[in-house]
Amino acid sequence: MIVIGAKGFAKEVLEVLHQLNQTQNVAFYDDVNETEEKLYDKFPILKNESQVKAFFEANGNEFTIGIGNPQLRYQLYKKFTALGGKIVTTISPFANLSSYDVTIGLGTNILMNAVFSNSVTLGKGCLVYYNAIITHDCQIEDFVEISPGATLLGRCKVGSFSRIGANATILPDVKIGRNVTVGAGAVVTKDIPDNSLAYGVPAVVIKSVEPFNENE
Repeated sequence: MIVIGAKGFAKEVLEVLHQLNQTQNVAFYDDVNETEEKLYDKFPILKNESQVKAFFEANGNEFTIGIGNPQLRYQLYKKFTALGGKIVTTISPFANLSSYDVTIGLGTNILMNAVFSNSVTLGKGCLVYYNAIITHDCQIEDFVEISPGATLLGRCKVGSFSRIGANATILPDVKIGRNVTVGAGAVVTKDIPDNSLAYGVPAVVIKSVEPFNENE
């Protein structure tokens, strides 16, 4: 498996793979930062597309995304799929997923101590950090990042490419639009429109942001 990225969140993904006893034939990919040839003197760091293709041919074509930005995650998903890769889901065995009607989209990363209640849906390519809580009947669309300690209460909805900040709270029935950033510690009491940046207690929209074009 290739983990895209070799710093930051990629190290969190490595720990999930370690917990799952799936660290054989794991490599990392970083064509941006100056890095050593191996992460922790053990895992190869690939630097270009030719090395990626060779790795896929020798070890299978699975990959996961070890980078946290939702838009960048989507772009890397497209890039590595075009190279012949198949994105996979990584879920820590120490996450607490309830027993009924929990749907996790392909390519999602879930870290330890995340809690999912019943009737929760996550789309493709999401990221759920440590100690996040998603309660009953919440619907999360594609490539959403839920930061450490965030709490999403019953029946709330989060649109694609949005980010919920650390320790933020989304109250029941609230709808977070597409391409929204909710700041750390915010308490969201009412709907947030698409392409917005919202902070505060209660959260208010600070400014609009450029829409994200998936086709670029």
